[in-house]
Amino acid sequence: MEKKKMVILLAVVLLILSANIDGVKSDAFDCYDACSTACVNPNTRVMARCDRKCQIRCKLEADRVILN
Repeated sequence: MEKKKMVILLAVVLLILSANIDGVKSDAFDCYDACSTACVNPNTRVMARCDRKCQIRCKLEADRVILN
Protein backbone atom coordinates (compact mmCIF):
# COMPACT_ATOMS: atom_id res chain seq x y z
CA MET A 1 0.00 0.00 0.00
CA GLU A 2 2.82 2.41 0.83
CA LYS A 3 4.48 1.70 -2.52
CA LYS A 4 1.28 2.59 -4.41
CA LYS A 5 0.98 5.86 -2.50
CA MET A 6 4.58 6.77 -3.34
CA VAL A 7 4.04 6.02 -7.03
CA ILE A 8 0.87 8.12 -7.12
CA LEU A 9 2.57 10.96 -5.24
CA LEU A 10 5.52 10.90 -7.64
CA ALA A 11 3.17 10.94 -10.63
CA VAL A 12 1.29 13.95 -9.24
CA VAL A 13 4.52 15.83 -8.53
CA LEU A 14 5.80 15.16 -12.06
CA LEU A 15 2.49 16.29 -13.52
CA ILE A 16 2.64 19.55 -11.57
CA LEU A 17 6.24 20.17 -12.59
CA SER A 18 5.58 19.46 -16.25
CA ALA A 19 2.68 21.94 -16.28
CA ASN A 20 5.09 24.76 -15.34
CA ILE A 21 7.54 24.13 -18.19
CA ASP A 22 7.27 26.61 -21.08
CA GLY A 23 7.82 25.34 -24.58
CA VAL A 24 9.66 27.08 -27.38
CA LYS A 25 7.87 30.20 -28.48
CA SER A 26 7.77 30.77 -32.22
CA ASP A 27 8.65 34.12 -33.71
CA ALA A 28 8.60 35.64 -37.19
CA PHE A 29 11.82 33.91 -38.19
CA ASP A 30 10.37 30.54 -37.25
CA CYS A 31 7.16 31.39 -39.13
CA TYR A 32 8.98 32.18 -42.36
CA ASP A 33 11.27 29.18 -42.06
CA ALA A 34 8.36 26.82 -41.48
CA CYS A 35 6.29 28.34 -44.26
CA SER A 36 9.05 28.49 -46.88
CA THR A 37 10.02 24.88 -46.18
CA ALA A 38 6.59 23.89 -47.49
CA CYS A 39 7.18 25.85 -50.73
CA VAL A 40 9.50 23.30 -52.33
CA ASN A 41 8.29 22.82 -55.89
CA PRO A 42 10.06 22.03 -59.18
CA ASN A 43 8.14 24.89 -60.85
CA THR A 44 10.07 28.05 -59.93
CA ARG A 45 7.09 30.34 -60.64
CA VAL A 46 4.89 28.47 -58.17
CA MET A 47 7.74 28.34 -55.65
CA ALA A 48 8.33 32.12 -55.92
CA ARG A 49 4.60 32.78 -55.48
CA CYS A 50 4.49 30.57 -52.39
CA ASP A 51 7.58 32.28 -50.98
CA ARG A 52 5.98 35.70 -51.45
CA LYS A 53 2.85 34.52 -49.64
CA CYS A 54 5.05 33.35 -46.76
CA GLN A 55 6.74 36.74 -46.57
CA ILE A 56 3.36 38.49 -46.37
CA ARG A 57 1.87 36.04 -43.88
CA CYS A 58 4.85 36.07 -41.54
CA LYS A 59 5.23 39.85 -41.70
CA LEU A 60 1.58 40.22 -40.69
CA GLU A 61 2.08 37.81 -37.78
CA ALA A 62 5.17 39.73 -36.67
CA ASP A 63 3.26 43.03 -36.80
CA ARG A 64 0.45 41.54 -34.72
CA VAL A 65 2.96 40.46 -32.08
CA ILE A 66 4.50 43.95 -31.95
CA LEU A 67 1.09 45.65 -31.66
CA ASN A 68 0.01 43.40 -28.79
